[in-house]
Amino acid sequence: MADRLDIVFSALADPTRRAILAMLLEDDMAVTDVAQPFEMSLAAISKHLGVLTAAGLITQERRGRVKWCKLDPDAMREASIWMQSFGHFEAVNLDAFERYLLSELTVSENEADDGDDDDDKADEVDDAVHGAGSG
Repeated sequence: MADRLDIVFSALADPTRRAILAMLLEDDMAVTDVAQPFEMSLAAISKHLGVLTAAGLITQERRGRVKWCKLDPDAMREASIWMQSFGHFEAVNLDAFERYLLSELTVSENEADDGDDDDDKADEVDDAVHGAGSG
């Protein structure tokens, strides 16, 4: 399973390939139509399509003289199941965490810490990471 996941996630790591998959969500497309919105050669697009095909995310078939691409939504099922196993983790509010870190940087380094507010600091960090009032 891990090898298959590695191949799928490697294919999904590239923004061009993710854009191609998004386009194919709408309908099957000819390779030339897939290439149209990108500022790269048809050969470069063909390489991206080859990676997506090898990962099982799309299929390619000839219809007359035209090569067509079709999304295979079942191919992401395994990756989706794997990612859902992490669903029990609370989403991190990165903006709040960044604000907290910036506010801490502005606190004077000379401010004495009497040790009594360690629990308050832990609560502030938890609120910053997970959003106030969610924990």
